Amino acid sequence: MLSPVILDPILRAALDEDLRGGDLTTEACVAPEATARAEAVARQELVVCGGAVFARVFELFDPRCVVEACLADGVVAAAGSVVWRVRGPAQSLLMAERVALNFTQRMSGIATLARRFALAAQGARVTDTRKTTPGLRVLERYAVRTGGAHNHRDNLGAAVMIKDNHIVAAGGIALAVERARARAPHTSRIEVEVKSLAELAEALAARADIVMLDNMDTPTVAEATARCRAVGRPPVGPLVEVSGGITLDRIPELVLAGVDVISIGALTHSAPAADIALDLYDA
Repeated sequence: MLSPVILDPILRAALDEDLRGGDLTTEACVAPEATARAEAVARQELVVCGGAVFARVFELFDPRCVVEACLADGVVAAAGSVVWRVRGPAQSLLMAERVALNFTQRMSGIATLARRFALAAQGARVTDTRKTTPGLRVLERYAVRTGGAHNHRDNLGAAVMIKDNHIVAAGGIALAVERARARAPHTSRIEVEVKSLAELAEALAARADIVMLDNMDTPTVAEATARCRAVGRPPVGPLVEVSGGITLDRIPELVLAGVDVISIGALTHSAPAADIALDLYDA
């Protein structure tokens, strides 16, 4: 799922950024012939994510490094658990350490947060959004899936999603949907973002395939969902997605309101990095 073809350009750029000027400390203090082993340890409970990234960073930097995965991606690691081990030239372990941890701490943090939302949303699908770190979307979306949640559209060409600014620019919901239906591939569904029950009525009249209820309070979400169900359940009626201001505490009430999808930008843009440390030992 994360092949070297995808990973290598990202990881090489990160290594170049960190090591463009060399490593003054390691090169001064550590003998080139010294070898060592190291353990990546979870300092908190977390969902493991990024094993292939961790291994590939060390492999790219120095093929003599050997990495062992102690816990697979998707496993919940208790605080104190050894997640990965690596052995090889001590200089190489020290030089590649931060890049390997930066990626895996970020990915494990996203996976951990995604797991919390996914577990709370039994009966509804939790998805991410395109609010990702530029250049790192493929890693962050993988982390979301590892945590048990799902991905929304991958890029602007993946689906028709008519948002508020599209509606303004097109001259209204009906006209925007009509134009999208005339131009979009037959394989693409049409989603319309609505901010009120009046806009929902327009989207239903235009026969949108998916309606996104944006920044609505829970009673309004429940009413909007009921109106969609009156048209019919998918594929007769629209799929109901809710987004905007979604907190973990709101998930059960949104599920109770009957929505199909809950999209949460915070899964990627606000997930705290997981605490993982690399402890070095003599070989």
